[in-house]
Amino acid sequence: MRAPAPLRTLFALALLAAGLGAPAPAGAQGLQPLGAPPVPADSFGPPPGRAGSGGASAREPHAVLPQPPPGKVALGAYARFGADGAPIGRGLSWRVFADTPEASGAFPLVAESTDAFPVFFLNPGGYVVHVSYGFASTAQRVQMGATSRREAFALPAGGLRLSADVVDKPIPAQKVTFDIFEGSFLQGRASSQPYYRGANTGEVVLLPEGTYHVVSAYGDANAVVRADVTVQPGKLTDATVHHRAAQVTLKLVKITGGEAQADTQWTVTTPGGDTIKESIGAFPQFVLTEGDYVAFARNDGRTFSREFKVEAGQDQEIQVLLK
Repeated sequence: MRAPAPLRTLFALALLAAGLGAPAPAGAQGLQPLGAPPVPADSFGPPPGRAGSGGASAREPHAVLPQPPPGKVALGAYARFGADGAPIGRGLSWRVFADTPEASGAFPLVAESTDAFPVFFLNPGGYVVHVSYGFASTAQRVQMGATSRREAFALPAGGLRLSADVVDKPIPAQKVTFDIFEGSFLQGRASSQPYYRGANTGEVVLLPEGTYHVVSAYGDANAVVRADVTVQPGKLTDATVHHRAAQVTLKLVKITGGEAQADTQWTVTTPGGDTIKESIGAFPQFVLTEGDYVAFARNDGRTFSREFKVEAGQDQEIQVLLK
């Protein structure tokens, strides 16, 4: 899910972004440039060692480039949070490709770096430089002559950090997940395929700027909440999803407070008969959104039932009597 895409796919996408007209490989439309590990929230602060330095030097790395080896020229690269944003000081991945394919048709990778402000020593010639920051990426063609140069790359990207609660109480991270879709659900423009699946509570997901639709699942039944969020360049957006749900434990007993019957088949439905969840066992636990339900217990060839109500934040045990 988070593994990097093959380099040939990365470069085909980079060529398109750089305007070189290379065709995208089949199925490339939905691929993201790089999977990204979680990053610290301070990725959006000033670059290390540059806070408070002020002036153009604080915004323009590579004011002085090192002397390249004989026959080489230096390319000082850095990325910004947008065209006029601050330099990005962490979490970048750089790849430099020659812009002329080899006999095999592959575009050779000539350099790569994970430095914030790398310097590449290159032969004079044409290159495509690809930089990624989480799921945000850009690429541009760079022509190196006889003189060293620096190049800025605009990456309008920000971070999204998600959490969830019920009646103002945080939901434990292991019980909730988030899928992130491009576009706005409220405006009917959300993508049908997740841009990022299974984000965890507190994880900082780096995304291109824009509007995203978050689907939060609490448990594995019907406690699902949708919300639109906006990611802004250079900013960390914290968003909390508010669930209206509770955890329910089911027991089939002979008397109230009695021992739960093993090997019981359970079905939870709405009053109208729509199945919500099924399970087998003595103590099944479900997280259900608030509302009215019916629990059916099948044991030893007989079926028993009970209606019950779920209120947000009110975990409860539902006992179905053998009668």
